[in-house]
Amino acid sequence: MNEILIYTPKETNRVRYVFRLVFEILLKVKYQITSNLDFFQSSDLPKMMYGFKAHTDDIFFKSTDFLFEKGVHSIDIKGFEYEGNTVFFAVNDEDAELPFDIFSAIFYLVSRYEEYLPFVKDQYGRFTAQLSVSTRLKILEKPVVNIWAVEIKKIILKKYPDFIFPEKKFRFIPTYDIDVAWAYKQKGILRQIGGVYRDLVNFNFKDIKQRFMVLTGNEKDPFDTYDLQLEYQRKYNLHPLYFILFGEYSRFDKNINYHRRKFRRLIKWLADYATVGIHPSYFSLENPEFISLEKNRLEDLIKTDISMSRQHYLRLFLPDTYKNLIENDLLEDFSMGYAALPGFRAGICDTYPFYDLELETETKLRIHPFTVMDGTLNDYMHLSPEQAIEKIESLMQEVQKVNGTFISLWHNESLSDQKRWKGWRKVYESLLQMAAS
Repeated sequence: MNEILIYTPKETNRVRYVFRLVFEILLKVKYQITSNLDFFQSSDLPKMMYGFKAHTDDIFFKSTDFLFEKGVHSIDIKGFEYEGNTVFFAVNDEDAELPFDIFSAIFYLVSRYEEYLPFVKDQYGRFTAQLSVSTRLKILEKPVVNIWAVEIKKIILKKYPDFIFPEKKFRFIPTYDIDVAWAYKQKGILRQIGGVYRDLVNFNFKDIKQRFMVLTGNEKDPFDTYDLQLEYQRKYNLHPLYFILFGEYSRFDKNINYHRRKFRRLIKWLADYATVGIHPSYFSLENPEFISLEKNRLEDLIKTDISMSRQHYLRLFLPDTYKNLIENDLLEDFSMGYAALPGFRAGICDTYPFYDLELETETKLRIHPFTVMDGTLNDYMHLSPEQAIEKIESLMQEVQKVNGTFISLWHNESLSDQKRWKGWRKVYESLLQMAAS
């Protein structure tokens, strides 16, 4: 029978969650959990144990206390090398398959345990990549959770070579954040005057000329790259997702006024060709009522229920942000990634359910971690287009090796191929070609 029986001395919510993640979501196989040792020993199913000691000669993964605890406390994570990879949660037992508690390590990363502890926020109130254990252990650019799931699969197959694991395929999901729909168009007279004044002060006479040419209809707005996006969509058979900033104007929210007809027409057009989600405004983190307002406003426009979101500026504060999203029926979130560094914030390159450590329970919200963002490579890492392509290729290969999901985060303006984005269109085109190969 193609089902595995797992013995554990105690069935906690953490144990149930991590086994569902590994076996049902990542490995896509059936499993049972039992704490009845007699039942376990008498079963004819393929078997494995997870606990403090091996009771039989079946597959045995030694545990720490971590998955049998509740609450959050400071943990000294010490990494060590195992078969060329850095791991943590060391255990010592000659009967164990591995020298580390692989299930605790997975739970620690995907639950974002470290983000529940006190930390120094950056200027935007974020937990930064530099603070993460993954950065310190130099595993941020590897989807270690997926890698470890494959290791578990290998161990099972060694013991049960006839056990069948369904084939898993690589997926690519392109996503776009529409923070500023146009560089010059549809911004109103006061914003136009302010823009011209700023350009004059900074002697940006080329920008003044370009603004004039765009506003008089003699040149295309540089941020208007939507036809190009549609061309990519058709050429590579893509199914992109768009996250629209649809809040009030503020210091950090500078999209077009949501009342403007051409902006509304653009969003409707995008919704005809792709799936649209909400990009909750900057201050929605402190004012969760904004989420409902902005979501309802966008739903009224496109006449479709919205279930997807990505936080503007990637402002994610756990568990509050996700609780706010759940309360507003936004059950698919795409914010899990860092602004300053690419890679795998939760150590995983597949969709997974959010586990609330405050409530110690799995929730109905699904997290879709992204791997790379245009602004990370250009604005934070200051890579050249050629260096950016190399970095993307390295990350793409890591995801392809585990047949995971590669989610990219791009902006309409970075496809302009102008100013600070000169040469970056080829970066995105290279990304699309890699994903299609």
